[in-house]
Amino acid sequence: MTQISPQRIAQIEARFAELEARMASGTMEGDAFVTASKEYAEIEPVAKMAQEVRRLRAEMETLDAMAKDSSADSELRDMAVEELLQVSHDKQVAEHDLAILLLPKDVADQRSAMLEIRAGTGGDEAALFAGDLYRMYERYAGLQGWKVEPISMSASDVGGFKEIVAAVSGAGVFAKLKFESGVHRVQRVPVTESGGRIHTSAATVAVLPEPTEVDVHIEDKDLKIDVYRASGAGGQHVNTTDSAVRITHAPTGIVVTCQDGRSQHKNKEKAMQVLRARIYEKEREEAQGAEAEARKAMVGSGDRSERIRTYNFPQGRVTDHRINVTLHKLPEILEGGGLAELVDALISEDQAARLAGLE
Repeated sequence: MTQISPQRIAQIEARFAELEARMASGTMEGDAFVTASKEYAEIEPVAKMAQEVRRLRAEMETLDAMAKDSSADSELRDMAVEELLQVSHDKQVAEHDLAILLLPKDVADQRSAMLEIRAGTGGDEAALFAGDLYRMYERYAGLQGWKVEPISMSASDVGGFKEIVAAVSGAGVFAKLKFESGVHRVQRVPVTESGGRIHTSAATVAVLPEPTEVDVHIEDKDLKIDVYRASGAGGQHVNTTDSAVRITHAPTGIVVTCQDGRSQHKNKEKAMQVLRARIYEKEREEAQGAEAEARKAMVGSGDRSERIRTYNFPQGRVTDHRINVTLHKLPEILEGGGLAELVDALISEDQAARLAGLE
């Protein structure tokens, strides 16, 4: 594990003390106060952990000296040795926690996100599975205190979705959901299967951080906006007005459609929300280079052979292939509550990989 130097710890504590003094002075106001408050909130947990590491290191030095002091009482030396083991463990835990707090942050982590789910290989069964995934994320979001608002959807004739896009709002949404991007595979006996054979289907999930208008500047001249009559599953007209909207962004070639609402204005607003997210993600990918290429490859095309996770109904298990974790609790995961265990495992694995990269 990366060793955090005493100089780095002193630097963190000094910066925190300086911010604390400036904010307590009552001389700051306006934008300067807002900026300082934000930095204070970010650095406070880091400074507290740095302080704990420094305290434990000092305690270890004292105990080590006591344990090695041949002139000291043997009982005291034994007590020092015993306590040294516990303090050494506590110090390792605190140093690990501090190292994680000091990892470079993804600026998008605290943002809301756009969730896109599309049925892949498997026809009707894939669309039903896409519906299952959407409900899983909806329930998980509810348990996190987040809000889910469907932006656009294309329902399947048999239930589920050919495609659904939803805005998930709340603190830290992207940080927790970003590792859900990829191909999800399901193995189960479809309701329509009379012979009881297990079928394999797939759906793709993409999670995009929601940008602000400052992040993405879109010129009106770069947009081609078409309006048309919305239609439902099987071709039935949802309404008789041209309320559906298709927006094409010429510079990137990104096309977004929205026909969920009856209002053309609302559909245009929602389509622009999705367009901003897709352009922002494209710019992030280009900026992140090789890492982005790997992520894009992971999302894949929806083919059965490309997968990040498998949901096996006959065995009641879910396997995440990236971290080799299998949980025999498929119903709990699809109910949303059990998903937290996989999300936490993926975040921990990412942190471990990034810590190893710093060594």
